[in-house]
Amino acid sequence: MKKATLINSEVSYTLAKMGHFDALTICDAGLPIPQHVQRIDLALSEGVPSFMDTLKAVVSEMEVESVELAKEFPNVSPELHSKVTTFFSIIAEQRNKEISISYVSHEEYKVNTQNSVAVIRTGEFTPYANITLKSGVVF
Repeated sequence: MKKATLINSEVSYTLAKMGHFDALTICDAGLPIPQHVQRIDLALSEGVPSFMDTLKAVVSEMEVESVELAKEFPNVSPELHSKVTTFFSIIAEQRNKEISISYVSHEEYKVNTQNSVAVIRTGEFTPYANITLKSGVVF
């Protein structure tokens, strides 16, 4: 049995296949997922699993170079947005690597998810709780 934090086989396999600049999206329960992009549906019920729990588990095994968020996120869901930005500040410090955060309109964000290798759907019901992680390298 796998011993690390992340034990979901589909998510682990997806991360193992990723290369530099590949994108992985983690989304709330309502984000439309493009038909041609792999869907990893973890959603069980409202809030299960949560966006932050899923994000923390994924980042525990992924080298993140940058993230993309919807520019509406900070205004509509400021508490969760603050948790996300604080989390990445801590991760950047721990890994001694900068993690840039960029913002695009929600409409552009949805279009950009078409470039993700996979979209992980959570049970999160917080508006705009979506993030695209761009893969970095470990050296």
